[in-house]
Amino acid sequence: MKGDQLRRALEGYIDKMPPLPTSVGKVLEICQKPNAQPNDLNKVISLDPVLLARVMKLINSAYYGLTQEVTSLVRAIIMLGLNTVKNLALSTAVLGSINTSHTKNAVLNLDGFWLHSLCVGVMAKHLARLRGVAAQDQETYFFCGLLHDIGKVPLNNRAPEDYLTALQASSERRISLVQAEAVALEFTHCDAGSLIIDAWKLSDDIKDVVAFHHTPLEYQGANKELVFTVMVADYFANIMEIGFSGNRFPTTPPAEVYRALGITWLQIEDLEPQVRQEIERAKVFLKLS
Repeated sequence: MKGDQLRRALEGYIDKMPPLPTSVGKVLEICQKPNAQPNDLNKVISLDPVLLARVMKLINSAYYGLTQEVTSLVRAIIMLGLNTVKNLALSTAVLGSINTSHTKNAVLNLDGFWLHSLCVGVMAKHLARLRGVAAQDQETYFFCGLLHDIGKVPLNNRAPEDYLTALQASSERRISLVQAEAVALEFTHCDAGSLIIDAWKLSDDIKDVVAFHHTPLEYQGANKELVFTVMVADYFANIMEIGFSGNRFPTTPPAEVYRALGITWLQIEDLEPQVRQEIERAKVFLKLS
C-alpha cells in the first residue's frame, strides 16, 4: 500500500483505536480556562481511578524525589502544576490507546521507540529550560517531544510489510527515514501522526510538532520555537542512539534552527549526562520501570 490507499487504511485503523477518556477532555477544558484552580481538576481526576493512580504515582516517584509521601490529590496537583497534570493525563490516555493497538507483526520495536520518544521529550524540556522558557510551559515541550513520532505507530502496526520496505530503504540508501517513507510509501509518519492528532482533537501545538519536526523551515505558524526545539532534540536522540526510532541517518538541523533558538551543538552535548539521568526517572511516564 502507498499514497491514498495507505491513508485510507490508516484512517480506518485510527478510527478503531480506543477514544481518549472523557475525563481527559474535561481536564483539557479546565486547563484552558485562565482562572482554573487545583480543586477543579481534583473533582474530575478523583472520578477516574486510572488517572488518579498515575498522578499520585508521579508525584511520589523518583522523578520528583520528595522525602515525604504525598497522599492528598489536591496537594499533588498544586505541587505538579496544572500543565504537568494536563500532560500526564494526555500521555496516560495516548499511551493507553496506542498500546492496545499493538500487533505481533510490527517491525519497529516499541520499547526502543518509546525510549527514543522519552529522550526527545526530556531533551526538549532541557532545551526549553536552557533558553529561559517559563517553567509552566516546559512540560509542553516534554509532551510534544514525547509524541513527535506518534505517526510511526499506526504505520508500524497497520502496514508492517510496507513499513519494513521504508526502513530497509532508509538503511540501504543512507537517507533519513522520513525521506524513505516519502519515496516508498508516498506517505510519512508526519502525515500519519497528523491523522491521529486530528482524530483525538488535540491542540495545534502538538499537531505542528508532529507535522513539521522534519521540515521546520516550511513551518510558518506560531509554534516555531517548539517545532525547532523538538527537531534538535530528535536529532540528539538519534545521534546518541538513545532508544531507536528507525531513523539511522537523521537529517542535520539547518543552521537557521540553531540561530533561531540561540543555542549551539556544544551546549546540547553538555546536557547529555543530565538528560540520560532524567530519562531513568522519567520512565514513570511510560510505565517502563
